[in-house]
Amino acid sequence: MSDEQEADASEEENEETQEGLQEGNFISLDYTARTVEDGDLVDTTSQEVAEEEDVETDERDFSARTIVLGAGHIFEDVEEDIYGKEAGDEGTVTVEQAFGEYDNEQVRTVSADKLSDEDRYPGANVNVDGQQGYVETIIGGRARVDFNHPLAGEDLEYEYEVVEEVEDAEEKAKGLFSMYIDADLDMWLQTDEEEEEVENEDGETETETVEKETLYIEATPQLSMNQQWMFQKQQIAQDVIDRLDLDRVIVQETIDGAGAGMMGGMGGMGGMGGADLEEALEDVDIDEDELVEELEEEGEEAEDVEE
Repeated sequence: MSDEQEADASEEENEETQEGLQEGNFISLDYTARTVEDGDLVDTTSQEVAEEEDVETDERDFSARTIVLGAGHIFEDVEEDIYGKEAGDEGTVTVEQAFGEYDNEQVRTVSADKLSDEDRYPGANVNVDGQQGYVETIIGGRARVDFNHPLAGEDLEYEYEVVEEVEDAEEKAKGLFSMYIDADLDMWLQTDEEEEEVENEDGETETETVEKETLYIEATPQLSMNQQWMFQKQQIAQDVIDRLDLDRVIVQETIDGAGAGMMGGMGGMGGMGGADLEEALEDVDIDEDELVEELEEEGEEAEDVEE
């Protein structure tokens, strides 16, 4: 075979390998993951499977997940198996030591004083000096804590089905946000026209009308008080902008005029109702004392600025 023939054959082979789903594609994926050794359920998008395993289903969304291939949303071995496939295809993949090797040195003895009273029992999930672990044993004033991931050393078996390739931009955006935030958000894409000051070739400033591809998100209490959003909103929004080729993300809050007046509705900061406020804080996993402390600190900083 001549060099030219070999080059043509190689090119044809590369074209064949590029068929089907590839890195960067958005897909809707159904899957179930179990441990290989014991068959224990690790994760699933099937409500039927969850109910069979007596998993609580009331607070969970069991619809197929929208993911981006190559973005690390699933294990690399599963992604590699999906490449080249099409909507409707299924597969089974074994991911060896999905969460790393089991490290005996990560099992350490600590003072029981580092654990809260309600966590001083075998099996309790604890946080010690910023590190997550679970209690193996407690003897006297000492606790044996395992800081390995609960599935460290375990091989996982993934059964999956590619439901569809996601083409709709809004569905892509919702899928990306769902990777970061567990909230049902109302969002839409819109092309806005705005005037901008630009400098021409002569160095003079001119006004031009430019188009801005914008993702609008309606703010909700769940979003505004979500800790991951509070601390990583810039990174999350930038990821969405880059992957969807947008110009910006705008989160907007709508306040209508219905209902009681400001003081009547708010009740002088107590208008949400003490119980309602506590429930809201519990829903978003915010510590009430920490929130009050932050508000007091902000008030003190504002007084300093005024002075």
